Amino acid sequence: MMKKIDHIGIAVRDLNERIPLYRDTFGLTLLGIEDLPDRGLRIALFDCGGVRLELLQGTTPESTIAAFVAKKGEGLHHISFAVDDIRGSLEALAASGIGLIDAEPRPGLGGEMIAFLKPDSTGRVLTELSQKK
Repeated sequence: MMKKIDHIGIAVRDLNERIPLYRDTFGLTLLGIEDLPDRGLRIALFDCGGVRLELLQGTTPESTIAAFVAKKGEGLHHISFAVDDIRGSLEALAASGIGLIDAEPRPGLGGEMIAFLKPDSTGRVLTELSQKK
């Protein structure tokens, strides 16, 4: 079912403050910055040996990332696993007792289909499934 780690999402207050840490100090390649205004997100993408790191900044107080940072502070937000069949994976996980935040996949960054699992059924880790176009 899970093929590999697709990306790791890290919630930050301000991309401009955190980008230099990952680019200059850690030496990772900045792939670009994406805005998702409908979700109140700004995302800096880095490559780390074929695994993406996504720095996630909330751009509106209502965004899930802004709420996360306000409640818990900056830090690890989620881990995403690549899957070949997101619908089949969701069905199998639900059948095994895993709680689903997204019962149906939805569009994600770059046209991927994504779905989140409930952290209370995954060891308190927000887990995402991601299927490439």
